[in-house]
Amino acid sequence: MDETMTETVQTAPFAPFEWMLSARYLRARRKEGFISVIAGFSFLGIMLGVATLIIVMAVMNGFRKELLDKILGLNGHILVQPLESPLTDWKDVADRLSQVQGIRLAAPVVDGQALASSPWNASGVLVRGIRSDDLNNLTSIAKNIKQGSLEGFDEGQAVAIGRRLADQLSLHAGDSVTLVAPKGAVTPMGTTPRIKPYKIAAVFEIGMSEYDLGFVFMPLAEAQAYFNRSNDVTSIEVFTTNPDRIDAFRKAVTEAAGRPIFLVDWRQRNSTFFNALQVERNVMFLILTMIVLVAALNIVSGLIMLVKDKGSDIAILRTMGASQGSIMRIFLITGASIGVVGTLVGFCVGLVICVNIESIRQFLSWLTSTELFSPELYFLSKLPAEIDVGETTAVVIMALTLSFLATLYPSWRAARLDPVEALRYE
Repeated sequence: MDETMTETVQTAPFAPFEWMLSARYLRARRKEGFISVIAGFSFLGIMLGVATLIIVMAVMNGFRKELLDKILGLNGHILVQPLESPLTDWKDVADRLSQVQGIRLAAPVVDGQALASSPWNASGVLVRGIRSDDLNNLTSIAKNIKQGSLEGFDEGQAVAIGRRLADQLSLHAGDSVTLVAPKGAVTPMGTTPRIKPYKIAAVFEIGMSEYDLGFVFMPLAEAQAYFNRSNDVTSIEVFTTNPDRIDAFRKAVTEAAGRPIFLVDWRQRNSTFFNALQVERNVMFLILTMIVLVAALNIVSGLIMLVKDKGSDIAILRTMGASQGSIMRIFLITGASIGVVGTLVGFCVGLVICVNIESIRQFLSWLTSTELFSPELYFLSKLPAEIDVGETTAVVIMALTLSFLATLYPSWRAARLDPVEALRYE
């Protein structure tokens, strides 16, 4: 029998019989069980790879977004610091900055370090002096008051502390906390520490452990007296309406200040932290992509074995008039079906886990009796997940592309199979 003597029947691409044969090859019989096992592992690999990629990328996006919201919710997008002379004209500068379009708040602050203590414990803190109106405009604080209130914050000697600090000191709203500053009154015996008790007016919980444990807010006038400031402030925290357009505000802020100033924006203040997050995110994406790549290689090996096992079937189909294109499409459909179904199932699994990620974390913590997401290590009190549509689409397209490419070589081998040689060695 000569291949040239067979008459090739031209059929429409992806004809029904091609789909039928592909489905038949996916349902392997007992003697073809090993091929079916390889196909199953390929399906599981692609499904787990896609789901893991979606989950990890969503968690990293959520982690970055939550940290960014919390960091920028408490610290200004631009930090205005004085040059040449102290910021004694802070009221006028803050008023001018507040009138710049796109600036929603310009808050003068006095920062200083102190030791917060109670009869039961002590902890180092950053004391920030701020005006009552400015503190109420910080939604990350004003909307997260757990005990007490900010009413009358400027009246008397009151402070607002974080929830984790309150727990560590075993204090509640209405109790007194003692603040110890290293630089106090100057005496003939030297500088003595300043020790002063303050009533806790409010207890806030931002959700970022570093801030809930390390910040104490104090009325601005009291902070100036406590830290021996001569009616000046440490800096002015400027909050904008769009932190991503921070470069557009720098020039306007410099001009509006009307005095020599030094500007530091939020990207410079947190560059190391967010750059590390970005590098980690890129590395995780590359590592997890390897899972999908290995699964795609399993499709290659499984299809090659299937082509070898079905050599006689291919030869018979060729002698019956099936074209090389039909044979290639049959095995393309067989291999691509594994990748497409695996990708879609992985996509659905990934979305379901992302939506319920915090509930799953709590269940696993309860099941294993361990804390899987420690706030002290990860800065956040819960596990965040933010699904990015473009990123998720890229993961799905990448998985489908790898799955399709993995089927090309085995399908080409099947189409190039010589029917005479295949039947001769059967």
